[in-house]
Amino acid sequence: MEAPAAVRSPRRPLGWLPWTAFVLCILGLADSGYQVYTHFTGSGLLGCSASTDACVLVQNSVYAWVFGIPVAVYGAAFFAFMVVICSPPAWRSGLRLVRQARTAAVIIGMIFVLYLIYREVVSLGQICEYCTSVHIINFLLFALLMYDATGSRAAATPVSSRRPSRLSQRARRPGAPADGPRHRPRSGTALSP
Repeated sequence: MEAPAAVRSPRRPLGWLPWTAFVLCILGLADSGYQVYTHFTGSGLLGCSASTDACVLVQNSVYAWVFGIPVAVYGAAFFAFMVVICSPPAWRSGLRLVRQARTAAVIIGMIFVLYLIYREVVSLGQICEYCTSVHIINFLLFALLMYDATGSRAAATPVSSRRPSRLSQRARRPGAPADGPRHRPRSGTALSP
């Protein structure tokens, strides 16, 4: 008789880093999605109604478009992708490709954020609060995922919850020497305890 799926494969807890990254991605998607909505509806950002407001100036500047696409659309697409790649199932998959895609995407996102900050501060001399909140979310996400990618999280994991290495598994096999040759003795020879 087969055991139920919940008994066969228990789900391991994710910890604080994956959940924090996931929440940041959702917040970034909400903020950038709101900016896309206001851009295409022309309704204006909440609290930024005056035509001389910094948000209005930044959002309507020549730098608010890259390759003919509003920057807010890039932000929404980035965070939509990040929500998927930072979702609990993606973290649990343990696939190296998922981890690499997550790291590459956040690096590219951070480079784009630095470009946008440069355009806001140097080229326009204005700072948009909505853009800044997305930039802060992206920076926090970058810091968390770089912390994860550098292996710092693995170093902080308790030894008891780590998967044993092949060497330690080999040393634990009955009759296998803990330190020594990796070949088995010939038949007829005895191992001394």
